[in-house]
Amino acid sequence: MIKDLPLKLKELRTLSNLSQKDVAHKLNVSPSIISGYETGERTPSLENLLALSYLYKCTTDYLLGKTNSTPKITLDTDNLTTEQIHALQSLIKTIKPH
Repeated sequence: MIKDLPLKLKELRTLSNLSQKDVAHKLNVSPSIISGYETGERTPSLENLLALSYLYKCTTDYLLGKTNSTPKITLDTDNLTTEQIHALQSLIKTIKPH
């Protein structure tokens, strides 16, 4: 088992607002395999590890524990209007430390 991989996978999935079933569908595997990854009972194949890094927009080095730099959080703005996007940007600027 790769140290902290199960915890990272669960955390990234939760931050991405995805269910285990959603991730399984995207990787074309069964939900029980994703559950196994998150409990540490299974280790992803190289192919699935790479697919997970693409899905969660992080490096494989992060997943493997070679680096601690967490992936940047991205917001899905596909269904937002321009005004809504600008409002979000303004909000982020007001709460971001200087």
